[in-house]
Amino acid sequence: MDSLRVEDFMDRFPVKLSAEMTIAQAVELLLKEHKPGAPVVAPNGHLVGFLSQQDCMGAMLKSSYYCDLTDLVKDRMRTDVLSVSPDHSILLLAEQMLGQKPKIYPVVEHGQVIGVIDRYNVLSAINGYMKQCYMAPA
Repeated sequence: MDSLRVEDFMDRFPVKLSAEMTIAQAVELLLKEHKPGAPVVAPNGHLVGFLSQQDCMGAMLKSSYYCDLTDLVKDRMRTDVLSVSPDHSILLLAEQMLGQKPKIYPVVEHGQVIGVIDRYNVLSAINGYMKQCYMAPA
């Protein structure tokens, strides 16, 4: 089970946001792709933040009182982002996810965002492994 690695279960085609895009643009992307959040990347592909649906909801709620949504992603994104490397253990990540840690992690290699992994991906990996346990000959 220690051989289960993030790179084998991560989403290799994540939504990536720019710090300069509007919250409205970010919301459109997240909704279109059914994503709970997305990494914010610099033009060179390096991770600079993370924006969740919850972050967007707060901005939109505030803006709904005045009917103006002028916030940019950089105004609402979190900059203290936890990330994982592609060779990180699924088991260790699952343990981290049991607490109040994020539900989705950017996967970073050499500073570049190369994917994301979320609880669904981790649960799927563990479930696949467990199925092998039950199918193993006695």
